[in-house]
Amino acid sequence: MPGTAREGGVDLSDLVTRAQRGDEQAFASLAVAAGNRLYAVAKRILRDADLAEDATQQALLSMWRQLPALRDPARFEAWSYRVLVRACYAEGRKTRRWAPNLHLLPETPSDRNDLASVWDRDQVERGFRHLSIEHRAVLVLHHYLEQSPDEIAETLGIPAGTVRSRLHYGMRALRAALEADDRPHVGEAAL
Repeated sequence: MPGTAREGGVDLSDLVTRAQRGDEQAFASLAVAAGNRLYAVAKRILRDADLAEDATQQALLSMWRQLPALRDPARFEAWSYRVLVRACYAEGRKTRRWAPNLHLLPETPSDRNDLASVWDRDQVERGFRHLSIEHRAVLVLHHYLEQSPDEIAETLGIPAGTVRSRLHYGMRALRAALEADDRPHVGEAAL
C-alpha cells in the first residue's frame, strides 16, 4: 500500500513529510535509509567509487533542497533515483576520464571457475565502460533494481519508448564490445 513503506519500523512517508517541513533529523534518517542503496546504484552507473560518492552526496544535497517540491511523499524512492541519476549524469559529464578500478585477487584461485568468473566480470566491466552514461543508467535500473521499462520511464522522467530503445541499444553495444574483446588482435593470431 503506497505511503506505508517502512524502514526500521518508521513510516517513510511520515519521514518525507516531516523533512519537507524542514525537519533536519527526519531528512538525516531518510539519508541514512537511502544512502547505501543510492551509492550502490551510482557506483554501477559511473563504474568508479569516488565518482559514485560525489554523485551520491550531490544527490542527497539536491534532495534536501528539492524535497519541499515533491508532491507525493509515497513517490520518494522513485524520485530519489531520478535525482541520483541526474547527479550521475553531471558527474559523468564533468569527468570523461577512465580510471582503472584495481581489485586485489588471491594469488592462486581455488579452482578454474574462480578464474573464469574474474575474467567474465572483467570483460563485462570493460564492455560497460564503452556505453554512454544514459545507457548505463537504464541498464542498471533494469537489471540491478529490476525496474520495468515503465518504472524506469517514470523514475527518469523520459518516455517508455526511449527506455526500451536505450535498453535495446545498450545491450547491443555491450554485446558488441564483448565480442570485440573476444576477437584476436592483430599479431595475436600468429601466436
